Amino acid sequence: MTDRMKVGELARRAGLSVRTLHHYDEIGLLRPAERTASGHRLYGPDEVRRLHQIASLRQVGLSLDAIAECLDRDGVTLERTLDLQIERLRDEMARQERLCGLLERLRGRLADGGAGVEELTETIALTVRIESYYTPEQLQRLDRRARETPPGRMEAVQAEWTNLFAAFAEAMAGGADPGSPEVTELARRARALIEEFTGGDPGVAASLNRMYHTEGGPAVLAGHGMDLAPGLWDYMARARQALDAADEGTAS
Repeated sequence: MTDRMKVGELARRAGLSVRTLHHYDEIGLLRPAERTASGHRLYGPDEVRRLHQIASLRQVGLSLDAIAECLDRDGVTLERTLDLQIERLRDEMARQERLCGLLERLRGRLADGGAGVEELTETIALTVRIESYYTPEQLQRLDRRARETPPGRMEAVQAEWTNLFAAFAEAMAGGADPGSPEVTELARRARALIEEFTGGDPGVAASLNRMYHTEGGPAVLAGHGMDLAPGLWDYMARARQALDAADEGTAS
């Protein structure tokens, strides 16, 4: 190999297209060592070594931006760049798992004859909006907790919520005071399920509350296949307030 190669020769030897090398030059990822008087790009040994690094990093899935960061910025090591790529891949895997879970739930509702196309599309749109209330880090923690949940627990929690909603509805229909001992006990059970979901993380709890406040509790629950009787959400909110007041009284 001579000390300098034109772009066509380098492309041929590297198994790349000339257009690719032109693009690398345009974005500043691989500049030629020099240009001829007529403007032809010329590459030397340093550029060949850099191209080898670029090709190796592309092989493991790094983006061109990540490769540039790894090769050009002080203090950014290959190990850190790989860590970032691993994080991105895990985020994508978690997103795919959430999407799979959503599709499985929607498929179940279709099989039960409980949903039409319009309702399903509304559910998908709501699910996308719901995720926007959580930070990527919070979503990662929620996904990690879901993966660590013992088999069958998710189904058991769903059944507990269904039973709780039915018990709240029965109490409301019977005229029970939201502050009565039996109803506040239902609110205590509901709070325990929420704490299990958030893992006691105040940030996740705040995001959850903001989502319910903005989207409306009945709409969020309907997106998960749980329809509340009219007025039931407000009734449960009064029960939660009564529970909080009772706990504050006990603490003081």
